[in-house]
Amino acid sequence: MQNNLQQMYRRALEMRAPWLNRWDSALRYTMPTEDDEVATLFDATAADAVDNLAASMYSLLTPPESLWISLIPESEESPDAATAAAVLRANLNDSNFYTTIHQCYLDLVILGTACLLMSENPIGADSAFSFTAIPMKDIAILPNAVFHTANMTAREVMEKYPTWIPPVDISDAIKKDPDMPLRLVQSLVGKDFTAWLDVGGDIENNIVSKGTFETNPYLIFRWSVASGELYGRGPVLRALPDIKTANKVVELVLKNATIAVSGIWQADDDGVINLSNINLTPGAIIPKAVGSSGLTPLSSGADFDVSQIILKDLRERIRHALLADRLGLLSEKEMTATEIMARNADMMRILGATYGRLLHEFIRPLCERGLQILSRRGLIDKISLHSDAELKYIAPIAKMAIEETLI
Repeated sequence: MQNNLQQMYRRALEMRAPWLNRWDSALRYTMPTEDDEVATLFDATAADAVDNLAASMYSLLTPPESLWISLIPESEESPDAATAAAVLRANLNDSNFYTTIHQCYLDLVILGTACLLMSENPIGADSAFSFTAIPMKDIAILPNAVFHTANMTAREVMEKYPTWIPPVDISDAIKKDPDMPLRLVQSLVGKDFTAWLDVGGDIENNIVSKGTFETNPYLIFRWSVASGELYGRGPVLRALPDIKTANKVVELVLKNATIAVSGIWQADDDGVINLSNINLTPGAIIPKAVGSSGLTPLSSGADFDVSQIILKDLRERIRHALLADRLGLLSEKEMTATEIMARNADMMRILGATYGRLLHEFIRPLCERGLQILSRRGLIDKISLHSDAELKYIAPIAKMAIEETLI
């Protein structure tokens, strides 16, 4: 079993490997970090559109002010679905869900795939749920399997798994340095959970914890998926060639602007002018020998007038790919009811497939796990979305879907 798990883990890493460069490139041109020395962001069109789209997904899918989950019992003998829905909403509102989900929407837009870890809080906490947005570089997936790698100190591993006894080959090192770094792999294959240290050798000798989960705590959802692929493709990945090109055009324009401001100069090397002492600032007086040519400007052959035309076209295509030009229509005021319904229908044609996928991969698993945790704690009756109740999703985007069918 452990050998099979190790083979699955290696296979998952191999299948994720081609995506790492794509994700890194997408992040560099939309959410660069201070440590990113490979590329400098010169054009913020994509970054601004990404933030706008993520905020729009937040307001359309998971608005905190909306009662966006409703459970409808199928018969009088079903558990009290209304109470279950109210308790579920209350625990979501008291958790860090609404502050964490926006991070996942950013990953969803940029990378095409996002992962939200739904953990259970200790008894007595304000909410039964705790949420963590897991970076996709730490997640590797296979059908019905998730592998989550994390760099942690030995102290953190022991706090997370108190029953863990370090293996003999590293126990002495941990005693000397409790903060020594370790690479922890947490895997969920079906319902079977295994955590082990990735320190080489067999998994069996480095197991930290084992257990089972009734519902999957890793909520992995995707924007769109190509046939035969496991990871999703988001708007940024599709628009990445235009984003890179626009960034390069702005870089060249700025370089040309620098030349236009400071100019390019030439001088005769006559032994009189000391080029090291020349300071090209406004009002500066540069001495020259009588009869010498001194400094003379050198005209540049660069002409970047066409760049503005190219840049405008690129920015329009980027904003179109990231829905910035279409989502903006929803914020216009003084629209008639017919205009609102027509534009909602247009949005559903744009986001319909994504909405359906998110409903299946994100909203429903979120509710199922939430109900399972609450019923195990005794806060609600045990309720199943497959047999006891129906999930009615009433977020704004779901209302658009209803209105679209009425047109």
